Amino acid sequence: MRKLDGGTFPGRRRAGIRLGVLSCLALLACLAGWIRLSRAETRTLASGSMGGGSASQASVEFNPRLLRRFSPVRPVMASDPARVTDDLVTLGRLLFFDERLSKSQKLSCNSCHSLDRYGVDGTRTSTGHKGQRGARNAPTVYNAAAYAVQFWDGRAADIEAQAMGPILNPVEMAMPNATAVEKVLRSIPGYLDPFKRAFPGDAQPITFANAARAIGAFERRLSTPSRWDRYLTGQKDALTVAEKEGLRLFTNLGCMVCHTGETLGGTAYQRVGAVEPWPNQKDQGRFEVTKVDGDKMMFKVPTLRNIEKTAPYFHDGSGATLSEAVKMMGRHQLGLDLSAEEVTSIVTWLRSLTGELPKAYIAAPALPKSGRETPRPDPN
Repeated sequence: MRKLDGGTFPGRRRAGIRLGVLSCLALLACLAGWIRLSRAETRTLASGSMGGGSASQASVEFNPRLLRRFSPVRPVMASDPARVTDDLVTLGRLLFFDERLSKSQKLSCNSCHSLDRYGVDGTRTSTGHKGQRGARNAPTVYNAAAYAVQFWDGRAADIEAQAMGPILNPVEMAMPNATAVEKVLRSIPGYLDPFKRAFPGDAQPITFANAARAIGAFERRLSTPSRWDRYLTGQKDALTVAEKEGLRLFTNLGCMVCHTGETLGGTAYQRVGAVEPWPNQKDQGRFEVTKVDGDKMMFKVPTLRNIEKTAPYFHDGSGATLSEAVKMMGRHQLGLDLSAEEVTSIVTWLRSLTGELPKAYIAAPALPKSGRETPRPDPN
């Protein structure tokens, strides 16, 4: 399959994210040791100005150099935005909403990644073919094209490869193979012209690979800039004093060791339960892909963008609320029992990461009608 993004080779991508894992683990190990050796001192630093000092003084104390670890989200998340053409996006939008890409013809990409609900379905695990439940929480598709790899375990290199997975997964959309997908698409007369416009150089434009490319192109524009992005670009009043205090606490605690960059996550793997073991050990994360012992309980670090809107949290959906999720991260990743005030402060900043949904862009399109040869729904 041709890569829409045209960026890093898979080998380099894997090497880069592995380096990210090692750096993240090393920094967390140092941080955890610091916490164990001087818990009181760490707490004093983490609490910052909560115990006194004016709000204006507190905001000045935040180190602006730390902002270099972050960057604004791009409107088109591709190494070459020009290749994400309007024709590709138009086709991808149709396919994202088309339930005929599932065996039962009752499920679409939007079923589990509801675009008007910030790209999630609000459940611990999603319901797929024949009412089966998936094994992991469905993460948001907003801003996901900027990740280094896709899926919780990183088994897909990019968003185009990811688009194929759920369609062929027997628990999700359950199409038996690529040929079956192509049979459906080629049987719908109204798809011929959109595929031709999107792939003008292809003798047979309607292929499963091209469908995935189009869905990926649509997702590469699912960008949700927020007040946080305005703050990063120099608008210092884009965040309130309370939000800046939450940011300062977030950085002092070391949360940004893993939650950094454009999407505040998505660039490295991390062991869930780095300090205190994670309660649910059934899912071993990346180990299921690599079978390397060192990858047990390693998961891709999730994004924090729109985190206020994407509960429940974590790969197993075990964090019901954002406050609970922050507290769990403090305990399991840092070995800290965060106070209610600290949790509230961090959550206050996290809410500044919520962007506005691009309502016109995500409006459900009118789908082309089925043809005489279009396969009937198969509930089995």
